[in-house]
Amino acid sequence: MPDPILRLSGVFANIAQYHILQGVDLEVPAGAVTMLLGRNGVGKTTTLRTVMGLWRAHRGSIVFADRDITALPTPAIARAGIGYVPETMGIFSDLTVEENMRLAAASGPIAADRLDWIFAAFPPLKTFWKKEAGTLSGGQKQMLSIARAMAEERRLYLIDEPTKGLAPAIIATMAGALRDLKKQGASILLVEQNFSVARLLGDSCAVMDDGRIVWSGAMAELAGDAALQERLMGLSLEAG
Repeated sequence: MPDPILRLSGVFANIAQYHILQGVDLEVPAGAVTMLLGRNGVGKTTTLRTVMGLWRAHRGSIVFADRDITALPTPAIARAGIGYVPETMGIFSDLTVEENMRLAAASGPIAADRLDWIFAAFPPLKTFWKKEAGTLSGGQKQMLSIARAMAEERRLYLIDEPTKGLAPAIIATMAGALRDLKKQGASILLVEQNFSVARLLGDSCAVMDDGRIVWSGAMAELAGDAALQERLMGLSLEAG
C-alpha cells in the first residue's frame, strides 16, 4: 500500500453543542481512491469539511503531504493542493459555466489541455459553456461541480456523494472521469452511498459510525463479504 498522502490522527470536531467527530483515525493512500462509507449522519461530510478547515478540529492532527494543515485557513489548504467538491455542489447559478470554471482556477487561466480533458470527460459542459449554470440539469450541475475542482491539477480531491440522485448514464460518466483522474496520479477521498460505485472505483475503504472509523481495509474485502457489510452498516450491500 502506498504511503498516505492524508492522515487524520485522533480528530475531534464539534458543531455547536454536537460532538460529531470523536477521534477519527484515517489514512488516504497516495495515488488511490479511498471510499468513506457509513450510514447517514455518522460524520462523513464533517470529516471532509474538517480536512478543508471549514469546521475546526479541536483535538488531533490532520497531515497532508507531510505538512500539518490542522490549523490552516481554508484558502491555504486549497492552495496546498486539495480540491473539494461539496455535496451541495457549490456552483454559482447566475454565472455561466465558463465563468464558474474561470473562478475555480485561482492561479490563472485554465490550461488548454486541461480544459480539453474536462470537455472530453463532461461533454455537456462544452455544449453549455456560455449558458448560466442555473439552467443546467441536476446531473450537469454535478458535472460542473466536479469539473470546478479539476480546473487545476490537485494532489488530493475530497468529493462528497457525487452520484446522489443521478441517472445511471450520468453516474457512468462521473465514474469514468474519476478513473481518469486517478490515472493522472491524483488521490481521491470519496464519500459515496451507492455501493456499486464504491465497489467499482474504490481501492481502499474506511467505514464510519458514530464519529469514528470502525473498519478500514481493501474495498474488495468489504465488497466480497456480505456479513461484514451487515455488521458494519446494518444492511447487506452485496447486490447492486
